[in-house]
Amino acid sequence: MPTRDSSSPSSLRVLSCNILAGGQVKRYREYVTQSWKHVLPTGKRANLNDLADVLCDFDLVALQEADFGSLRSGFLNQTEYLAENAGFPYWSHQPNRRVAKVAASSNGLLSRIKPAEVLDYPLPGRIRGRGVLFARYGSGKHSLVVLVAHLSLGPQARAHQLGYITELLEGHPHALLVGDLNTPIESPELRALFARTSLQPPENPPATFPSWAPNRAIDHIFASSSLRVDDLRTLPQLVSDHLPIAATIHLPATLRMEQSASNAGTE
Repeated sequence: MPTRDSSSPSSLRVLSCNILAGGQVKRYREYVTQSWKHVLPTGKRANLNDLADVLCDFDLVALQEADFGSLRSGFLNQTEYLAENAGFPYWSHQPNRRVAKVAASSNGLLSRIKPAEVLDYPLPGRIRGRGVLFARYGSGKHSLVVLVAHLSLGPQARAHQLGYITELLEGHPHALLVGDLNTPIESPELRALFARTSLQPPENPPATFPSWAPNRAIDHIFASSSLRVDDLRTLPQLVSDHLPIAATIHLPATLRMEQSASNAGTE
């Protein structure tokens, strides 16, 4: 039986969250009555500080709608800020959409393990501004690939985007797809993804939206069949209009990933 190098972890604690640029919504009418809060930095750093305290318990954190420096964040790169405050030695971000100087959205990845490669792929769509962040840990067939995505609202655009993600997953038997996919697992576009890849649908996906009364499971952590997912759950509302979703991912012994003991350096 293969043995695991002592520096390579046997499991990863993974979390994904659409953080709404550090904003907070507690009911639908606040999208209108408190719309000014979405374009100003008021209260957002305090929300991020509360979130950072929770992120300390995880090994990999995927972020969506993290502002990378605009008026609404106080010109703060929120991915970098969370990485520093939660003690992650490695972080990456993928700027996707800027609206003048008011808003600047990105995907982000915080990691306690040094990735061997991080790539930035724009996703297809009639309206530009969606992307997938591709991180690889290890090398060759014994590597783990992590994709962080925030998909479009329309089913046709999502189908094209998931088709593109399917192509990115080819040749990678150990993979995670995490993020705000804006669709439940029974949707036609996700059924097509599961049919064409080794990603597995969870049996009981937890509802993540809206955060104050969740009734839709649209944020996901999908793992390939070579990985085992335990304790798939949501966390209590911290920021945003989405609940964070978390899981423990058990890795096969063949995977080789260097676990960093460093607390310095970023990607």
